[in-house]
Amino acid sequence: MKFLDLAKVHIRSGGGGAGAVSFRREKFIEFGGPDGGDGGRGGDVVVEAVEGLNTLIDFRYQQHFFARNGQHGMGRQRTGASGEDIVLRVPVGTEILDEDQETVIADMTEVGQRVVLARGGNGGFGNLHFKSSTNRAPRNANPGQPGVERVIWLRLKLIADAGLVGLPNAGKSTFLAATSNARPKIADYPFTTLHPNLGVVGIDGREFVMADIPGLIEGASEGRGIGDRFLGHVERCAVLLHLIDATSDDVVGDAQTVLTELAAYSPVLMAKPRVTALNKIDAVDPDDLAEGRAALEAALDGPVLLMSGVTHEGLTEVLRALWVQIAPTRHVQTEETGRWQP
Repeated sequence: MKFLDLAKVHIRSGGGGAGAVSFRREKFIEFGGPDGGDGGRGGDVVVEAVEGLNTLIDFRYQQHFFARNGQHGMGRQRTGASGEDIVLRVPVGTEILDEDQETVIADMTEVGQRVVLARGGNGGFGNLHFKSSTNRAPRNANPGQPGVERVIWLRLKLIADAGLVGLPNAGKSTFLAATSNARPKIADYPFTTLHPNLGVVGIDGREFVMADIPGLIEGASEGRGIGDRFLGHVERCAVLLHLIDATSDDVVGDAQTVLTELAAYSPVLMAKPRVTALNKIDAVDPDDLAEGRAALEAALDGPVLLMSGVTHEGLTEVLRALWVQIAPTRHVQTEETGRWQP
């Protein structure tokens, strides 16, 4: 299945049915009077977050969603049937944006969450509603209200506990494959990863979800390379794992490039906790590795872990460091109440 994280959709709710103009015509009843029924209500356009979806690919082949109109009212005080709602089923983590692609209408973060995007029009009153002491035979009825038509954007942001960031070929996909059951494509050329991958990682009897996104390069925020379009997938993460290629001639420059692009994309990403690790240590001379690590720690003003996705050296320490940041965001069950609390 292809991965799609952005889709433009045209929606329209149903219009209400018109009220009826009708009079009773029954045998042996001299003064029948009005009996026109009301029109039915138009259907709503609803979005619902469901399980089992991780892409918006369905909205590539269908972009128009129109709810049914309500039926017109009928004689004998019969109300028209309401129009059926139409439901857009989206993956958990989907943002619903207005046509400007900036205004957030809804953020679908829980399974079963439902939001009405466009309400159907009310049905019109039949002539029965207009009967009064001075107007015993009204011959007017209301038309139904029209439906709402609008354009929206669906933007998927994967929900993961940890996110992998780094330059192309920093070893992010190798790390994900080594620590989880995910099997992303791995090769020795830049931008092997073309779309985000998710993997469930286990450490010390605990599990968390990790997201791997395509690599960043200098100028990604301006559209170079694949650009920063996939950075939104790590906005929801509790912690970022910044992988740096230890075989690079300038590990400090590589680290600063990624941090600059994160800052250009969103201050929210820069404010997130980060775990920094030098990868591919199995291919570096110990003296050069120690020198590069010291330079990184001085430049970033923080600890730098060592690891190798190929030999699995240092993976446990990195995963434990990630869990330290993830654990406070998880819910725990208290013994006193038996309820789940943060």
